[in-house]
Amino acid sequence: MMFNERIWTVFKQNWQHTLTYWSVFFSFGLSISFLGPTVLDLRCQTQSTLQEITCVFFAQQFFLLVGSSVGGLFKETQKCALSALFTCTLLISMVFAIVPLCHSLLLLAVALATGGLAMGIIDTIANFQLVKIYQKDSAVFLQVLHFFIGLGALVSPLIAEPFLSETNCVLGAANATSELRHLRKTLGRNTAHNWSHYHLLTEGIVVTQVAYAFWIMAIISLPVPLVVLALLHRERALSCCCRARSPRLLDQEGVDMKTWAAGPGEEEPKNLHTEGHGGLFSCCRNKPVHTLSPFSTGVHILGGLVVFMTDGIIGVYSVFVYSYAVDPPLALKHKTAGYLSSVFWAAITVGRLISVPMSCRVRPVHMLIGNLAGMVITTLLLLLLHTHGMFLFVGTFFLGLFLSSVFPCMLAYAEDTLDYQGCVTTFVVTCAGTGEMVLQVVVGSFMHRTGSYSFLLCTMVIASVGFILFCVLLLFRHMHR
Repeated sequence: MMFNERIWTVFKQNWQHTLTYWSVFFSFGLSISFLGPTVLDLRCQTQSTLQEITCVFFAQQFFLLVGSSVGGLFKETQKCALSALFTCTLLISMVFAIVPLCHSLLLLAVALATGGLAMGIIDTIANFQLVKIYQKDSAVFLQVLHFFIGLGALVSPLIAEPFLSETNCVLGAANATSELRHLRKTLGRNTAHNWSHYHLLTEGIVVTQVAYAFWIMAIISLPVPLVVLALLHRERALSCCCRARSPRLLDQEGVDMKTWAAGPGEEEPKNLHTEGHGGLFSCCRNKPVHTLSPFSTGVHILGGLVVFMTDGIIGVYSVFVYSYAVDPPLALKHKTAGYLSSVFWAAITVGRLISVPMSCRVRPVHMLIGNLAGMVITTLLLLLLHTHGMFLFVGTFFLGLFLSSVFPCMLAYAEDTLDYQGCVTTFVVTCAGTGEMVLQVVVGSFMHRTGSYSFLLCTMVIASVGFILFCVLLLFRHMHR
């Protein structure tokens, strides 16, 4: 009860900042999942081929990774972080509004790359700021933060669905509606597929209403930068300079917050703000590389590798589970297999919601042990029961459930291990984005050579490696305690 009361007290002291970061991640979630269902209409809009339009996936994902790496440059002060969040959320709204006006593939790629860069910066700053504010209690609020990603990712396709073309949106094409629906579900789930056997017209009269979907999402996301702007006004930070040394948020809270945050029998958290934290290698800024603690380096590397594997599984599974399900030995109907990705993301969203109250009573390390062990067991059962279509749905749900809270728990655990130095946040976020992008390419290439049946084997191997790396991290911390 004391723990819950402490969390509630600290939340009341920082509720405006916390709600702002949560709303920012909802805007982030909107930007994650809109590209898959709308990519065929965007192909018509830019009058490009399927092979050419899929490059926008890479543009967005690559610059999201770049944004995650450079996001640490904007988190030195609370005011500078809010200024960066305002700029990035406004950019996302502008990208939604501009995408329907991009009739050139290059312009569309530039717009989505800009949106990806803003998403990456948001990812790093919001995670870091919540860890900085709540420290030992950050796991609860990180779970809520990542729940809003899932919520936005669920809302975005629902907005787009009524405006998607049922037939080919370039007049004169003879493709059947059923084929287009199958192709739409395949696109957005399997970016490594060979599209050369699909011949869709690139010239003709373009008939698509997808612009309305993007404009609706632009309107929905527009209040988010206004919320950040209101908090900037409250902090009197509109003329912020990132090098300013004004009083930080935690310094203003006084002794009461330190007392509640420490808890009985615990040391008070150290002041995080005596030094600013920069980019990916900010921990090396104030001392030579050779003087870095081997313990700190080991936690960075092992923690980053764990989320590299787990977030990589999320990317791989959401992309390739459809292709696996429609091929032998399961050979599910295309419409039935199309629900697998929705089940997976719904399980992730539900899992993050369930993890919020669990984080109040269960330590992040214990949640990580349960989630990673459950992930390995689920992938093993999926591999053993690979001929049972019904269990594929059940296993997909439980896999999403176990994967849902790994990233926020690992972030909280790593920061707690390093006494909230702050620099580990940028590294973990960057590793997560790298894993999601790299493992999709690796598994996609492996499936192309050996067949889609190797999908579950790859997933189980990645899950097992992630679990082994986490066990090494536990042993490493025990040896250096």
